[in-house]
Amino acid sequence: MTTLTHRFVQTNGIRMHIAEQGAGPLVILCHGFPECWYSWRHQLSALAAAGFHAVAPDQRGFGQTDCPEPISAYEMFQLCGDIVGLVQALGETRAIVVGHDFGSPVAYRCALLRPDMFHAVALLSVPFLQRSWQDIQPTKLMRLLAGEQIFYQEYFQTPGIADAELNADPRKTLLMMLYALSGDPPAEKRARPFLTRSEGFLDTLSLPDTLPPWLSEQDLDVFAHEFERTGFSGGLNWYRNIDRAWECTPFLAGATLPQPTLFIGGERDSVVAIFGAAINAMETTVPRLYRKVLLPGAGHWLHQERPAEVNALLIEFLASLR
Repeated sequence: MTTLTHRFVQTNGIRMHIAEQGAGPLVILCHGFPECWYSWRHQLSALAAAGFHAVAPDQRGFGQTDCPEPISAYEMFQLCGDIVGLVQALGETRAIVVGHDFGSPVAYRCALLRPDMFHAVALLSVPFLQRSWQDIQPTKLMRLLAGEQIFYQEYFQTPGIADAELNADPRKTLLMMLYALSGDPPAEKRARPFLTRSEGFLDTLSLPDTLPPWLSEQDLDVFAHEFERTGFSGGLNWYRNIDRAWECTPFLAGATLPQPTLFIGGERDSVVAIFGAAINAMETTVPRLYRKVLLPGAGHWLHQERPAEVNALLIEFLASLR
């Protein structure tokens, strides 16, 4: 399979769209919010050329994959079940799982819950977050940290509010998110994680004067076409299950991630700043940590902003598994 192809598979009760390229050991690429398979466009061809079967799904609620209506359909066990079912639908029993943004918790929870299937992990932007018995409900923690303000994930919790704001002009929403969370804007134009009580989410972002060099009009067209058709509610429903994931996983308290693991972050990524303590702890929480790399000048979308560097790190890691 030397060219990029698309097809649909049945997994965990939904119809999932995948993009795939190459032949060899299976590598599943899990995107984040607000993205789709296309965010891995640079990695698919590079991994295929390196001798791997690279598969990037549109995850549940995104792109051409089914978007169930109930919020409860997006809880973490279902998201992990989709990836387990995808591996089986591809006729495989083992895979390496790679995740970016919200795809990272999906990736490492797949590894924790099915170590027989997922034998190596790569995490981009969001590190492994070890569960503790002392953890409090995530939305309560958000409110404690925010004080008089509102953490953006707390703003996403109420159905309809963020949906309407983001859906009003999907292309503008995507441009603002892709730019303001990247490593390109000056400090005063970078995304803010906290909103004032009078602000909406988009008030924390900014528009570029010109597109950053890693994002073309054609790239933006692909993302905008998908979200103009689907809206943002499917992806927002992932955030609306954060408390549910916490309630259902106390048995993971103290668990370490046992698989060989690569972490890559962007030096200018606000998410990396938020999870700095967890990144610093990875030598302890991830006993077989392969490498931990922060790319200078890169922001949140590092696999799109710095594809050559990310590809080289991924291929080096995957080669080490052989």
